[in-house]
Amino acid sequence: MNLLLLFIEIIVYFGVLLLLNKFFKKEGVYVWIAIASIMANIQVCKSIDILGISATLGNVLFASNFLATDILNELYGKKSAKKGVVIGGVAIIISIIMTQITLLFIPNEFDFVQESMKTLFDFNLRVSLSSLFMYILANYADVLLYAKLKNLKLWQKNNLCTILCNCLENFGFVFLAFGEQNLMIGNELKRFHWRETDLISKDDNEKRSIDCINEFIKMQRYINENKTNNRQLRLF
Repeated sequence: MNLLLLFIEIIVYFGVLLLLNKFFKKEGVYVWIAIASIMANIQVCKSIDILGISATLGNVLFASNFLATDILNELYGKKSAKKGVVIGGVAIIISIIMTQITLLFIPNEFDFVQESMKTLFDFNLRVSLSSLFMYILANYADVLLYAKLKNLKLWQKNNLCTILCNCLENFGFVFLAFGEQNLMIGNELKRFHWRETDLISKDDNEKRSIDCINEFIKMQRYINENKTNNRQLRLF
């Protein structure tokens, strides 16, 4: 189901971006960049499994922004592409301010969404700041790289820039947004491994102690039997 939804998401998002460019030109692309930048930071809070691989949502929206800046770069120039990056960054900053102000309002007794919004937007604050940094870095890299690859065909430039810069953004974003959690999980796994090792070591020591006791008992029996035999021989 998730795989099917992923393909639908790609078709819808990229299709809407192309339609906005067709009917509203670069202004439509700017609108898409602003919307995608905000929604990607909300989607990325949700984790899913696709073909047995754990991932977060928002990757398609992040990738669509690279296509958007490539469209601006190709059709309207490098200056317009840089402006698009700035618009996306400003949209993220405004969304952070608005969500944090929303949380500051004291809810009344009829409210039932405050805790849910707090869970989402408190976590989203770190996500948004990490996304903002990597968004600006990766998209500026995309604009500069696309301008350098003038001799390549359109599909080659677009695919190369999108793949490289999307990888840069994803790796950097995961490290900044979830690095502490991954470190905590790694430490917990190490502690679990150490506990298991300690248990195994204790079990081994107990087994060795039992073996030593058994050997000692056998030796005592052997000695006692020899003493008995010797006494019998003396009697004869």
